[in-house]
Amino acid sequence: MGYVVPEEWDTHYKDGKGFRLLGGAERAVLSEHVPAPDGGQALDVGCGTGGLAAFLAGIGYQVDGIDYADNALIRARTEHAGAERVRWLRLDIEQDDLAELSEGYDLITLRLMFPFLRDRTRVLDALGERLRPGGALVVITPTTSHTPPERRDIALDEDEISLLMAGWKETERLEVDELAVLILRGPCHTAIRAVEKRPPTPHAMTGALAVVTDTAGRVLLGRSTRGMWELPGGKASGGEGFEAAAVRELEEETGLFAAESDAHVLTVLVDDSHGVPRLTAVVRITAWSGTPTNRERELFARWEWLELHALSHIGDVFAPAAQALDAVWPGIIPGLPPVHAYPLATVQPPVPGESAEAVRLREKMADAVIAGGWAPSAPVHEALRTVPRHRYTPEKDLRTAYDDDLAVVTCRDDAGRATSSVSAAWLQADMVESLHLRPGSSVYEAGSGGYNAELIAHVIGPGGQVVTVDIDPYVVHRTRRFTAEAGSGRVVALHGDGSLGAPPRHVPRGRFDASVITHNVWDIAPAWREQLAEGGHLVLPLEIHGYTRSITFQRQGDVLRARGFTHCGFVRDQGGHARTTPFVDLLDGQLQIRFEDGYPVPTEGLEEALRGPRHEVATGVTVGSGVYFGSLQLFAATTLPSFCRLAVDRDKDTGIARIAKGADAPAILGNASLAYFTHIATRQGDTPAGRLWEFVVHAFGDQGPALATQLADTVRAWDRDVRDGVAPALTVHPAGTPDHRLSAGDVLDKKHSRLVFQWPGRDAQLPAPVERTEAVTAAQEGM
Repeated sequence: MGYVVPEEWDTHYKDGKGFRLLGGAERAVLSEHVPAPDGGQALDVGCGTGGLAAFLAGIGYQVDGIDYADNALIRARTEHAGAERVRWLRLDIEQDDLAELSEGYDLITLRLMFPFLRDRTRVLDALGERLRPGGALVVITPTTSHTPPERRDIALDEDEISLLMAGWKETERLEVDELAVLILRGPCHTAIRAVEKRPPTPHAMTGALAVVTDTAGRVLLGRSTRGMWELPGGKASGGEGFEAAAVRELEEETGLFAAESDAHVLTVLVDDSHGVPRLTAVVRITAWSGTPTNRERELFARWEWLELHALSHIGDVFAPAAQALDAVWPGIIPGLPPVHAYPLATVQPPVPGESAEAVRLREKMADAVIAGGWAPSAPVHEALRTVPRHRYTPEKDLRTAYDDDLAVVTCRDDAGRATSSVSAAWLQADMVESLHLRPGSSVYEAGSGGYNAELIAHVIGPGGQVVTVDIDPYVVHRTRRFTAEAGSGRVVALHGDGSLGAPPRHVPRGRFDASVITHNVWDIAPAWREQLAEGGHLVLPLEIHGYTRSITFQRQGDVLRARGFTHCGFVRDQGGHARTTPFVDLLDGQLQIRFEDGYPVPTEGLEEALRGPRHEVATGVTVGSGVYFGSLQLFAATTLPSFCRLAVDRDKDTGIARIAKGADAPAILGNASLAYFTHIATRQGDTPAGRLWEFVVHAFGDQGPALATQLADTVRAWDRDVRDGVAPALTVHPAGTPDHRLSAGDVLDKKHSRLVFQWPGRDAQLPAPVERTEAVTAAQEGM
């Protein structure tokens, strides 16, 4: 019964044939080992005529019974018409989008069908991800030891059973009526490990590996009889080139056909195996035909299409294959040993391929971003619906890649801090919209990754170009590979310090029409203004006393004028313009004063003041649940001359400052005195709409009362003039611009620029700043 296509199964059921009926011993095992919890949901994969699904419904489960044979489901509905707790669905577990299934199941069963799966590892991994905590996946299967040789295509041997059970937290094997019942719990994840074969002979150490993906973007791997996963490939024969060797081995091992013109040598890897030098050409196959067939059964058990994000937990992989996969999709295989790579200057055409689920989730993401008002223009709509975000985060599953509110971290430093990411889709859309792009525009991007650049490339169309620069060579490598795999051909990725702008030969004659910076910046690099065309837009996440806002600027001569603000957060700058925030620890590290803009000031006597009495002032300014008051932070930071931030250690806080552990609060300093404000709950409610918070100022030291008054008046001024969504007028001038050439307003000086903020109501009379000593004043003015 070697059926391999739905039509054969459909005929099987149409002709009145069935399968082995669910026996009493099987029912007893299921009832004992996987009883239905309250509200339990079960999924019966390959349900056939519905006997198992109906039984599970009878013991208390709500069941989804799925099969890809229409006639099987017709018979199931007829033969079990009274099974009201069963939903019958036509689904191909290997090929279809599984959107109709529930997000989580307490039980998933595969009875007498697992041997018929082609991509067993991928299906098992996907089903394991749908298990609820404590849930079980049960496989009931014939084994080869109890199956006649002529029917062993419907059974599993011991090697397959061992592979099936690997990686689960809990496994149990029972024998029932000459069937193996495998009960599996916990995540189905076996950490990947690059392994070697037996010591090679020297003549076998130059070869080619073929990297092939299907129409859903999955990669073809073979499960070898050595117990590891391998790519198609082998040694070159005679004077054969790497391309020819790859397509020949692909056909000999898998039955797939490819032309040499569709084989592209991406890189040559050099390492050693058991002391023998080894050269491996990584060959990307961009077009092919045929159906995978196991033509070398003495070497391979089967060939499977595997999801890219699942490669990190498939167990043992032949070391050159693991390195080759990581060469095509950098970062896809964690923890690989070092290898020398020699990339070739081959221009690889994009390789299409994505699943129906990817298309659906991308549409859902785009709908959410558009509904949120972040993408009002048709070109950005189309870019969100077209550019395959998941292909720029191949190590992540589709749901993570297409979460519209989630930034996907793609690179971390040794301390675990994020150094590169694909930002949340809504924020990327907002920043792309803010660039005011036109067809044919030239755009500069500092901070690479690929997806954001390709969104821009899609908007500007065939006549445009994006130049993206990143300081991390690994990030640049990823960007080049992913844009080659799935890009438009309009993105140029370069290695360099993005704060220096693009290299001169990549700057258009009329300069860039728009520029976008995709990492936090403390200052605005001169090159970003200088390389921007007159009237062009610059969008960047600017830190203002540590509060980050994505600000859209438009160039007018040497001045940048702000056109919009968006609350955001990005990875920190790593280039030459990066800044380490000065700080002063107090009370053995319980508290920390952070000078995000400016310099540390003398703090003598401040610790003693903090141990003394607290002065509190209620501002009378309240906010309800869900009210955004980020503008208060900026207002205070840019209008108070002695502004800093008071942070509380996550582990050491003893309650001196009434700030949440690990958080900070806006503060100002005086002589051995400080004041800060936070918000406290003044009205509780059963719903968020019924809750209310008030801003309260806390102060310490002899000047505490005066500082508290100054802070409280600032909060009230914000409430009166700013809180209803009003943003300041902001202009940025080059450093060194004399005061008389600046607009009236509050000035924030940085190394390369002078920022002038004009807030509504700032012409109103506010209390004068508290008098400070000359030492404090000098420190805060730059020393």
